[in-house]
Order: sequence, then structure tokens, then C-alpha cells
Amino acid sequence: MPDRVFTIEEANALIPRLEIILSQLQQHSRVLRDVISDLSEASGEVPDDLTTEELLALRPEVRPVATAMEGLLRDIEATGAQFKGLALGLVDFPAEIDGEPILLCWQYGEKEIGYYHTPDGGFAGRKPLHAAVALVRSLQ
Repeated sequence: MPDRVFTIEEANALIPRLEIILSQLQQHSRVLRDVISDLSEASGEVPDDLTTEELLALRPEVRPVATAMEGLLRDIEATGAQFKGLALGLVDFPAEIDGEPILLCWQYGEKEIGYYHTPDGGFAGRKPLHAAVALVRSLQ
């Protein structure tokens, strides 16, 4: 059971803050990808399974970037939302429709919550929220 169950309005109210956080995460991620690319070129090998600790041992100058990313991820977690991945910029918000648990699904770049899925449905199982919005609002 999640610590917090969101209404659509509560989740939508967090989007401006999440847009800033995701933008910063993506900027920091580009820095780390560039460093990994440099390491790959220097060694001639693609470090697919390079851990954060190994990266920091090889390039300690990127520690502030990694630390900033960890802080941004904690900021998302502190809202009660669930960060699902940087590649697609996904954040889920635990909610309910007619007493059934769902996840309101937001993707970076969307201006409001427009989709939901079941807890085990994932991004591939996203459904338009407009069909279910009346049920969610009736719970408020």
C-alpha cells in the first residue's frame, strides 16, 4: 500500500516542480553520458555495466553531478510520487478508481496527467484518463 494516494488535482499541482526536476536530471545525465563516452573512447571498450562507484573512482570530478542527481531523485520520492525512469521521463502517482489501486502516469513534457495504468500494467498499459476521470473525482 502506498504511503500517499493522490487526487488528479494533487498530482497535477506537482507537475511544474517535476518539470524542473526532470529537466535538471536530464542535464546531469547528459554530463554523465559524455563522461562515460569519453571513458569508452579512451579505453576502446563500452562500459555497459559501469557502476556509479566505478565511474566516480575513474572520474571523481563528476561527484557533484552524481550527488545532485541523487538529491533530485530524493525530491521526487519526498512528494510521494514514484520515479519510473529518466529515458522516458516517467513519474507515477498512486491513486484509486472506484476503490481499485491505479497509477496516474505522467511523462515529462505533458502539461497535465492524461493517463493511468494498473500497478502492474506499466507504461505500455497506459490508458487515457478522460474515460476514468469521473470515477477518480467521485472519490475526492
